[in-house]
Amino acid sequence: MKLIFRTIDTDKDKDTIINFRKDSFVVSFGTDAGLGDEHAYLQRMEERVRKFPDGQVIIEKDQEPIGQMELQIREYEGTEIGYVNLFYLIPEYRSKGLGKELVRYAENFFRQFNVSEYHLRVSPDNQRAISLYTNSGMVKIREENEKYPVWRMSKSLY
Repeated sequence: MKLIFRTIDTDKDKDTIINFRKDSFVVSFGTDAGLGDEHAYLQRMEERVRKFPDGQVIIEKDQEPIGQMELQIREYEGTEIGYVNLFYLIPEYRSKGLGKELVRYAENFFRQFNVSEYHLRVSPDNQRAISLYTNSGMVKIREENEKYPVWRMSKSLY
């Protein structure tokens, strides 16, 4: 299955990325209540697209958007790391092995910035995602709780 990863155009893709983000919250936390302001999200996305255009991508199959990734470089405990804000596939493309392609894309993106590891946070209830991440070599490093309890997972790239 040939997937295309293209940089998000916040004007053109606005409805798509908002809907994908809402669904990802529902899948992770059972509600989109903690989502926050859509306008603020779009502004953050515009800023991230400027800084990391290859990290803010719509995933397409046959010119249809089927997913989204948000990747960036940020500081964690004094070290620059890769960070996955969002891995997302629409329901009909989940559990079909495509997650591995998203992980491969993300790891190649992070290697361009020479970071030694990357992190993401996942709901402890999202067993399908945890299984993908664990099978990809990620390990749970701690539990965190901002709006919802999450696991912070990490993988060394070297």
